[in-house]
Amino acid sequence: MSIGRLPENEQRILDEMERVLRRDRRLNRRMRTGRLDRRPDPTRILARVGAYRPRGWTVLLLLAVSVTLMVAGIVTDEPGVIWAFAALWPLTLFAAFRLMCRWCGG
Repeated sequence: MSIGRLPENEQRILDEMERVLRRDRRLNRRMRTGRLDRRPDPTRILARVGAYRPRGWTVLLLLAVSVTLMVAGIVTDEPGVIWAFAALWPLTLFAAFRLMCRWCGG
């Protein structure tokens, strides 16, 4: 296995390290099953969303920002504010629902 660039003692150490790594079954399995694409797995994303457990202050903050954006959207009729409210409101409802489910024990 010598490539001629390293001294003999360093090459022996490198060869021994390679032999040890080749014997590691868990490492071999991880290297074989490594995904080439970097797209997220949809089932993992759904599992993480389903496991989301918001805290009370997080829901209060989301609710306060949502109400502020709603009032600002009504008063100013600015499309950016309305779109920000439209994006934040479902997240607020989802977090509130998850918090109520946790409090009720469901």
